[in-house]
Amino acid sequence: MSPAVRVGDTSTLVSNLVDQLAQRLAADDAPERLVVGLVGAPGSGKSTITKQLETGLKAAGIFAGLVAMDGFHLSNAVLEELGRSNRKGAPDTFDVEGYLTTLDRVRAEGAPEVLVPVYRRDLHEPVAAGGLVSGTGVVVTEGNYLALETRSWGAARERIDLLIHVDVPEEVLVLRLINRREEFGMNPLTAGHWVRTVDLPNARLIATSVHRCDEVWRDPEDEDESEVDNVNRADDDLG
Repeated sequence: MSPAVRVGDTSTLVSNLVDQLAQRLAADDAPERLVVGLVGAPGSGKSTITKQLETGLKAAGIFAGLVAMDGFHLSNAVLEELGRSNRKGAPDTFDVEGYLTTLDRVRAEGAPEVLVPVYRRDLHEPVAAGGLVSGTGVVVTEGNYLALETRSWGAARERIDLLIHVDVPEEVLVLRLINRREEFGMNPLTAGHWVRTVDLPNARLIATSVHRCDEVWRDPEDEDESEVDNVNRADDDLG
């Protein structure tokens, strides 16, 4: 069965989702916690949508916590030891088993409090016990590989009640990712090389598992951004 495609501005899609989740939790047979996942390529805006969703869920009184896949990054020291530092962010640079175990604990009967790791972008390192899942309601999880079928990632999908793929045109992703890498301190040449050799292959891998999601979200503004980029490229070619 193909995922449902929802097109609209993010705020509207998030608002509709909050209403949908509130109704599901109000059902007689509702679980104590619903796990909602946001998946997509690097630069697709998952973190921004997650913040909006968290705000909406808190306003509705049904937010239980956040489990971000990035919190399960391998440390820089371990990446160096394994020889994977030059492709940090690839599927095998995360503690997949730790992520799955945390989702199991979150879903356990009795809705126990669960400490979860977070990723500190200022440190470029994961930090243990940086977040807390507590109470009943919706647990949001977000990351690149939640729908992936390879390695141990395939088991993540079984632990997510509603999985949403955030779809953004590749040319928009490229611009965002180069800007992001430059903000991290890379020079333009290094940033472009990283995006071409690490980020884009990961993005294309993620796109192969869209069929495992329940919904696909598309924001028309992303399409407009893509058209503007294409026009600018055409102008550059003419120049």
